[in-house]
Amino acid sequence: MEAAAKVLTPQEERIIKGLDKEELTTEEAKNKRQRVNKLLARFRKVPRVDIQRALLFTESFQETESLPVVLRWAKAMENVLNKIEVVINDDELIVGTCGGTGRHSILYPELRGCWLEEGLQRLKEQGAYLVSDEDIKTVKEKIVPYWRGKTAHETYISLLPEETRYLIYGDDNYGASGLMQDNANINATLNWAVDYQKVLEKGFLGIKKDAEEKLNSLDVVDPQNHIQKTPFLKAVIIVCDAMIAFAKRYAELAREMARNEKDKIRKKELERIAEVCEWVPANPARTFHEAVQSQWFTQLGCRLEQPTTGVISNGRIDQYLYPYYKKDLEEGRINEDSALELLECLWLKIADFVPLNATNAKSFWEGYAHFEQTVIGGQTRDGQDATNELSYLILKSKKEFPLHYPDLSVRIHSQTPEPFLREVCELIREGTGFPKLLNDEEIIPHLLAQGATLEDARDYTGCACTEIRMINTSTYMVVGGNINLPAALEMALNDGVLKLKGNKQRLGVTTGDARNFATFDELMNAFRLQVEYLVRHFYIRQTALEMTNAMKLAAPLMSSLHDVCMNELTDIHQPLKGGVSADTGNINLNGFGTAVESLAAIKKLVYDDKKITMNELLEALEANFEGKEALRQMLLNAPKYGNNAPYADQIAREVDAMLLTTARKFKTPNGHQYIKFVPVTSHVGLGVVMGATPNGRKAGEPLSEGISPTQGVDMKGPLSTLLSIDRAKSRKYANSLARLLNIKLSPQVVAGEKGLQDLMSMVRTFCDLKLWHLQFNILNSDILRDAQKNPEKYRNLIVRVAGYSAYFVDLSPQLQNEIINRTEHQHM
Repeated sequence: MEAAAKVLTPQEERIIKGLDKEELTTEEAKNKRQRVNKLLARFRKVPRVDIQRALLFTESFQETESLPVVLRWAKAMENVLNKIEVVINDDELIVGTCGGTGRHSILYPELRGCWLEEGLQRLKEQGAYLVSDEDIKTVKEKIVPYWRGKTAHETYISLLPEETRYLIYGDDNYGASGLMQDNANINATLNWAVDYQKVLEKGFLGIKKDAEEKLNSLDVVDPQNHIQKTPFLKAVIIVCDAMIAFAKRYAELAREMARNEKDKIRKKELERIAEVCEWVPANPARTFHEAVQSQWFTQLGCRLEQPTTGVISNGRIDQYLYPYYKKDLEEGRINEDSALELLECLWLKIADFVPLNATNAKSFWEGYAHFEQTVIGGQTRDGQDATNELSYLILKSKKEFPLHYPDLSVRIHSQTPEPFLREVCELIREGTGFPKLLNDEEIIPHLLAQGATLEDARDYTGCACTEIRMINTSTYMVVGGNINLPAALEMALNDGVLKLKGNKQRLGVTTGDARNFATFDELMNAFRLQVEYLVRHFYIRQTALEMTNAMKLAAPLMSSLHDVCMNELTDIHQPLKGGVSADTGNINLNGFGTAVESLAAIKKLVYDDKKITMNELLEALEANFEGKEALRQMLLNAPKYGNNAPYADQIAREVDAMLLTTARKFKTPNGHQYIKFVPVTSHVGLGVVMGATPNGRKAGEPLSEGISPTQGVDMKGPLSTLLSIDRAKSRKYANSLARLLNIKLSPQVVAGEKGLQDLMSMVRTFCDLKLWHLQFNILNSDILRDAQKNPEKYRNLIVRVAGYSAYFVDLSPQLQNEIINRTEHQHM
C-alpha cells in the first residue's frame, strides 16, 4: 500500500518547486505589483553598518557640553536630520532611510561607545555585517575617543555594587555571566509604541504649536520651569522643526530627480513623492499615501533618536490608517492593489533596518531580530469589534509578501468575526509563523488591574515580542533582563554553588546541602531563596538603569508624541506621575519549563517514589550523565509539564506563584515589579553555559523557551499544552506580564477544511482559556533538517523563533536544532 503523500505548507511547496524567490508569492500579485518585486529583488543582502548617525550625533554633542541633556539631544537630532544622506531608490514610493541604501545598521555610541573600538572589527571578521575599513578608522579616531568615560553604560556600571555587577556580567562588563543577562545591550533603551495618529491628525506643525503655547504660558518666576519645563519644550520645538526640514530635503531630492527622469511614469511618481514629503509630516495627512509616508518618517525619526532594539511598534495600524484608506477608496484615489503597493513599500522600509548586536550577544538576539509589531483586529474603545476592510487587506498583504517583516500580530477576542478568524488561520497555515496572537480576554483585565480605564485598555497595542503598551497611557520602560531559573535551581541543589562554562563558583546564597533536605518543601524553599537573591540584585540593576537613563538620556521626539510627557512637560526618561506603568522594567524568566520539569522529576523520583537518592542525582548531574544513562532515562520519563497532567502542572503553578510573590517584594524608584516569559533566543545562549539539569537535559543544550514546555516533552497534543498552561497560571497576581507560547504543528494537522476548522477551534479555545499569547510553527521537521544540509536551497525559508520570525539559514546550528526538537504535533 502506497504511503500517503507528505502534506506541505504553501511556503514549503514554493521551496520544493524552486519558486522560492524574493518576490510576491502569487502570480496575480506579481503581475499587478511588479514594482514591489523589483524592490524585493534587491533586498536579501548582508546588512551594512552605517556610521552617519553616530558621527553627526557625536559632532553635535561635542559642541553642546553646557546645555541640559534634553536640549543636547534635540540639537544632536537636528544635526543628524539636517545632514544625514537623503536617498530615494529606484521604484520606491515610500522614502526615507536612517542609513543609506539597502539593509543597514546604525550606531548609538552614547550607550556603549567603547565597545565599538574593537567590536566593529570583530563583526566584520564574522561576516554578519559589512563594515568598511575607513568607517572602522573613523569610529576609532573620531567617535570612540569622545565617548570614552561618558557613555550611559559606563555610568550604569559605576552605580552597580560589585556583587550585582559580577552576577550579571562576570569578568566582562559587556557580556553575560549566564546566570543573569542584561537586555540593555548596545542598542536597547526603550520599548516604545508611538502615537502615529497624533502626527497624522496634527502634523509636526501642530505639535510644535502646542509646545510653543505651553512655553509661552509658563510662569517665568517658577524656577522649576527654567530647570525642567523650558528646556524640554524648547527641545520639542527643535525636533519638530528638524523632522519637517528632514522631509523637505526628501521633497527637494524628489523634485531634482523628477527633473532629470526620462521615464514619464517614474517622473510623475517622483513629482508625487515631492508633493507628499512637502506636506507631511509637517501637516495633517490627507490621503492614504500621505498617511503611510508620515507614519514612516515618524518611525524613522524615532529610530534615529533612540536605540530601541528595533522595538518601535507600528501600533494598531488598521485603526489609524483606516480613515485615509476608506476616504481614498470612496473618492477613487486608490484601489486595493495600489494600497497594497504602498503597504508593501512600508514593509520593505521596516525590514531594511537591522539592529546591531555585540559579538558576545549574538546567541541572545539571533536572526537579526527586531520587533516592530504591526497589530490588527481587537476591539474599539467602546467595546465593538475593530475589524475593518484594512484589517483584511493587511492579512492579504502578509500572505503575499515573502519577507520576515512586518511582524504581524492579531488581537483575538470572544467576538472576533468568524470570517476574519478564518483568514487569520489561513495565513497561519502558510507556515511562516505569522501572525502571532494576543488575547484581549486576558490582556484587557490585566490592564484594568493596573489602573487603566476600560477605554484605554481596549485600545492597547502589541510591542516587542509579546509585550503590550497603551498609547499615551503606558509610561516608562527600561528594557528588562533575564534570570536563568534552572541556574537558580542548581544553586539550590549545591548550597549556592553554580557551574557555569565549566567552572564552579559560589554565586548564590547558602541554603544548605541538598542531601540533607528531608522533604521536597525544603528544596522548594532553597530554590525560592536563590530566586529571591537574584531578583533582589535584578532590582538593584534596574534601579541603576533608571537612574542612569534619567541622567544620561533624552528623547524629545518620542516624548512629544506622548500625552503624559506633554502634560507634565517632562522627557520620557524622567520619573512621571501620570499614566499607567504597564510593561515597564521587568524581569524576564528563562527556562521555566526546564526548572518545573526538573522539580517534578526530583519530587517524583527522590521524595515520593524514592527510586533514587539526592546523592545519586547530584553525582549524575556532575558527570553530565556519563555512565548514568539508566538514571537519565528515569528523569526523562518523569512527569512533564505541558501534557495536561496535574502532577507537573501543579508544580508549575507553585513556581509561577513563587516568582510573582517574590517580585512583589521589591520595587525600583519607578515602582516596577513585573515578570514575564519572553526569551528572544536567550534560552539557547543561557543553555550553552549551563550544566546538566534534573529533567534529563544534558550540559550545553538549550533551556525551554517562554512559558512553553521543554522541547519534545509535550506529547499529548497542543490542546493538552494549552490546558497545562492554563492550570499553571497564577491568576491572583497583577504583576504577571507577557507569556510567550510556541506550538509546532505538522502541516497535515491543519490540512483541508477540517484542519482549518480544527485550527480555528484551537484559537477559540486559547481565547476562552484567557492565555496571553500564542504563535505557531507549521512545518515539516525533515524540511528543516534538509535546510541544514543544503542551506543554499532554503535561503528564504522563514520560521518562527520566539516573538519574531527569521530566516532559518541565518540562525546558529544550536538554535536550528532547538526549533527542530520542539514537538511537532501530529494531531490536535
